[in-house]
Amino acid sequence: MPATSSASPLVRIDYPHLARREMLAFLPGDCPRVLDVGCNTGAFGELVKQTRPGVEVWGVEPDAGAAERATLHLDRVMQGFFDGALPLPKAHFHAIVFNDVLEHMPDPWAALLHAAPLLAPGGVVVVSLPNLLHLDTLWPLVHDRDFRYESSGVRDRTHLRFFTRASALRMFDECGYDVLHAQGINEQWYTPSLKRRLVYRLFGRQLEETKYVQFAFVARPGAQRLAS
Repeated sequence: MPATSSASPLVRIDYPHLARREMLAFLPGDCPRVLDVGCNTGAFGELVKQTRPGVEVWGVEPDAGAAERATLHLDRVMQGFFDGALPLPKAHFHAIVFNDVLEHMPDPWAALLHAAPLLAPGGVVVVSLPNLLHLDTLWPLVHDRDFRYESSGVRDRTHLRFFTRASALRMFDECGYDVLHAQGINEQWYTPSLKRRLVYRLFGRQLEETKYVQFAFVARPGAQRLAS
């Protein structure tokens, strides 16, 4: 469940126990302590602990039922929003993970600023964000002039913020982070017609971002942020 910081979504959605295995590769190799923000039922942290024995995984989850389930898989779970009200230790975590969480927050910039002092020296945030330019969203906007909310995916009706790769990079920069890695994930694109295949062949470079459902980012607070 998304860890919104000051306002809850109007629509309650129960998200599945989904491990997000593709995000495991973005965790640093040496990462003894991980904080999973919006951990839902703890599936990602459970995977981390299964594949990296000895790693300590904490979770933050606002939904009480999901948080209770997460306690079965994680070392420690705090039920609440990701803000100053939670007694999270400073300079403690080597990675803070936001798997499709920031877009549910009224102020994702505040969440990134709050995360920085919780990171141990050299620590990073690992972020997955839905891609507004994914073809499934872009084509109806251009062809049908329509934006239809759905129960999940890029157009999840509980999303409060929307990002492209460029706007996500700008958000990290505005929060004083240096982006170490940015990569499209969950590639999904469709070529049902000869015309569309031809368009991708001619304009493949310009349309590259439309293939990805999400983008993954690894970012580290810059020297100026660390000094503040």
